[in-house]
Amino acid sequence: MVFTMVFLKLVEWLIYQLLANSCYRAAMKVKNYGFFSRNPPLRSQQHQASPSIYPGVTKCRVQNRGSETLVCDIDSTLLRSHSIFPYFMLVAFEGGNLLRAFLLLLSYPFLCFLNYELKLRVMIFITFCGLRLKDMDSVGRAVLPKFFLENLNLQVYEVWAAAGCRVVCTSVPRVMVEGFLKEYLSADNVVGTELHTSGKRFTGLLTSSGLLVKHKAVKELFAETRPDVGIGGPNSRDQHFMSLCKEAYVVSKEDLKNRATIMPKNKYPKPLIFHDGRLAFLPTPLATLAMFMWLPPGIILAIFRLLVGIYLPYKLAILFGCVSGVTIQAKGCDPGQKPGKGVLYVCTHRTLLDPVFLSTSLGKSLTAVTYSLSKVSEIIAPIKTVRLTRDRKIDGETMERLLSEGDLVVCPEGTTCREPYLLRFSSLFAELTEEIVPVAIDTKVGMFYGTTASGLKCLDPIFFLMNPRPAYYIHVLGKVPREMTCAGGKTSHEVANNIQRQLADALGFECTTLTRRDKYLMLAGNEGVVKDNKR
Repeated sequence: MVFTMVFLKLVEWLIYQLLANSCYRAAMKVKNYGFFSRNPPLRSQQHQASPSIYPGVTKCRVQNRGSETLVCDIDSTLLRSHSIFPYFMLVAFEGGNLLRAFLLLLSYPFLCFLNYELKLRVMIFITFCGLRLKDMDSVGRAVLPKFFLENLNLQVYEVWAAAGCRVVCTSVPRVMVEGFLKEYLSADNVVGTELHTSGKRFTGLLTSSGLLVKHKAVKELFAETRPDVGIGGPNSRDQHFMSLCKEAYVVSKEDLKNRATIMPKNKYPKPLIFHDGRLAFLPTPLATLAMFMWLPPGIILAIFRLLVGIYLPYKLAILFGCVSGVTIQAKGCDPGQKPGKGVLYVCTHRTLLDPVFLSTSLGKSLTAVTYSLSKVSEIIAPIKTVRLTRDRKIDGETMERLLSEGDLVVCPEGTTCREPYLLRFSSLFAELTEEIVPVAIDTKVGMFYGTTASGLKCLDPIFFLMNPRPAYYIHVLGKVPREMTCAGGKTSHEVANNIQRQLADALGFECTTLTRRDKYLMLAGNEGVVKDNKR
């Protein structure tokens, strides 16, 4: 009986919240807009005029602001995105799991009917309830910066870069944006909504301070002083904190849609070389829905493509692969080999499947050497794979023995890189032979990345092959002239650097001196040496 009464009370409360309260708000809006009076009230006139109170951000000068303080938000201001939902989805998918991401997607139709504050609370709860702090740290460091950079508002960033002191006040959880703002945009201070934690996990609730109110935060932060410049988004919520600034500018909805506000990669405040995560697209609601609909047939298609590559002859594998949607663009000729001595193919490293696609394109069996390979990948590999030990002497002897038996594939970068950059080449390969053939390899994906720094590496080939139309570009360059090898008097470092530049030019990439260690320290917080039982 008691349970029944409590249940009825709960239903009554829900009905009130969903119906009565909504009807009341609707009636107040009708009243405030003056539908029942000839002259709308002053409050309504002020609300209607508020978007045009401040000039557009294009009117803001960028010269001589080195000593001034700028305050702005990241949502719909620094970012061109109209919605913060995709970034919550990235945290839910990359930091959580498929179930959490699916629940967030299911909530989207209901979020459309909620006001901004309640919508944000619901997204925070679904995304962060039970999420580990270290997973959020990993996503904030390795996943989100890529999508933030791709959506930076060029016009706002130019003002941001000109200011001497930069402050962000946002209702978005601080843990989602602080790392990016300080690491890539050199923010001096980031004030955002604080999340409640219990031990090593988030509870999904806010701290006692609740959602950050920008007007209140700016007052507390600057006290009696007034910030020099304030930039707000197209919503009326930003008008309050902007009134505290000496100068205020607004980013209109038209500015957000204008392609002139897109930040080109060559103007990024810091080059984006490394990033992690499986999703290769910004997970808007429609894009995320398409991904979930694609998952079942995508898994089946990936298994089919995998079996084709393992069991069918090279020509049939290419035929069935292309029929299934895999694009292979290969050019260059096979230089052949001298009797008794193998050819060393030196490749750029994009995914674990590089040697497999090269072997298939050339139509001959190759042996691949690798520093780390999951046992699952080793078992299903259609070509011979040999692990290296990271001991220069032992690895050199192993590779010399393999070359005496046949052709060998090596990726001197030691790890994959997704962006158009080449990592530093290890020079060990240059000491082994003069029969060196550089191979420029690149890949294109539309839905999933086939590499990971912190996830399960055994799933890398599956994720790559799950893409609707994955593409491989393979360019076999001419054999390196003898005078450009160690046999011709060059040092091993000179040979490695020369081949790195040659491959970078062929792909239109940029050479770097970064290494595997640099990548894993940034993305995974370790040096990239993983124990076998964790692969």
